Amino acid sequence: MIVDFENISFSDRYKIMSHSIIPRPIAWIVTENETLNIAPFSYFSALSSNPATLIVSIGHKKDGSLKDTLKNILQTKKCTISLVSPDLLEKMHLSSKELPYNVSEADVFDIKTEKIFKEFPPMIKDSPASFFCNFYQKIDLDDSKTIPVILEIKKYFVNDKFVSDPQKYYIELELIARVGKEYALCNKKIEPPKIT
Repeated sequence: MIVDFENISFSDRYKIMSHSIIPRPIAWIVTENETLNIAPFSYFSALSSNPATLIVSIGHKKDGSLKDTLKNILQTKKCTISLVSPDLLEKMHLSSKELPYNVSEADVFDIKTEKIFKEFPPMIKDSPASFFCNFYQKIDLDDSKTIPVILEIKKYFVNDKFVSDPQKYYIELELIARVGKEYALCNKKIEPPKIT
């Protein structure tokens, strides 16, 4: 099958991309403004190590206005990205529900948070690892339904039990990822062949 992206709908493009670019990690983003906001995004990836940056694409609300996460990042220039372990799957999924701006997912879905750094929003309490980020750049894409946002990592937290070698920064996490509409675990490792 050959597909010309110029001749298919936005939703069909999304289906192809979300089933082919796999697995997609989940950025469970915490922002603070008037209210603590918690929302997951799966169009998310590492971008660069220098500067240490991540990119996440954030859509709009059903009424066309900015999602609370993006609104908060643009106003405060800060966010915390917590990674999702299997035991957090249900609460992460529930937090994708659109709520009024002044209502916090932490209260509605009983999501516990923990303040690690005073200058950043809290992390999800039981998350195995979190990135504490500053806003770096917004990318404007013509006719896009999402806004890619580049975030610079300033600090990192990982639970010590997932660190196999602290001197070499060997970290072994079991995380939830997105594959199409479903979630998946990526816990099978394959050793690369030796290059001689």
